Amino acid sequence: QVQLVESGGGLVQAGGSLKLSCAASGSIFRINTMGWYRQAPGKQRELVAVITSGGSTNYAASVKGRFTISRDSAKNTVYLQMNSLKPEDTAVYYCNVFQLKDYWGQGTQVTVSS
Repeated sequence: QVQLVESGGGLVQAGGSLKLSCAASGSIFRINTMGWYRQAPGKQRELVAVITSGGSTNYAASVKGRFTISRDSAKNTVYLQMNSLKPEDTAVYYCNVFQLKDYWGQGTQVTVSS
């Protein structure tokens, strides 16, 4: 089993920045992709950004150019730097890793005020 612990959420004004972190622990032998998803009230969970073990990245169109995903494979940690935040970025952000199957973090709230 893999456990994920997220941190870095909070309340920020529009135009501000936040950085999320997600540390994986447990039975780790080869994590493939690491990523972030989000779910706003009344909406489905959606992909925000993902990074492969080789460093390739993919972003949702709505965050491209504002968010940056990175990972420290030695620490089994994935980060999401969020800049130029907008009220529509308000959501619960979930960390996801894939190692034979999907694992999810507990979620961290990001609230962007206008």
